[in-house]
Amino acid sequence: MPIYEYQCKACGHRLEKLQRMSAAPLSDCPACEAPELNRLVSAAGFRLAGGGWYETDFKTGGSKKNLAGDSGASSGSSGSGSSSSRDGAAA
Repeated sequence: MPIYEYQCKACGHRLEKLQRMSAAPLSDCPACEAPELNRLVSAAGFRLAGGGWYETDFKTGGSKKNLAGDSGASSGSSGSGSSSSRDGAAA
């Protein structure tokens, strides 16, 4: 269930509420009891951590292949090494 953020237009009170996505938005402010609450657009608390995404994270069987850059990092570093030697020869 997502956490929604609300702000009252009348008194400026802000609050967070854990609600289902199908639930109706809140309308009454708990501080001043005016029907002036607006749902705010806020960033989700979402963070990716670790070695990367694997091709088999949501599949069954097979070996894990790192999609974040194990294979891309080796080809990227060898490609950048050859481009730097070209840059050095051109300069």
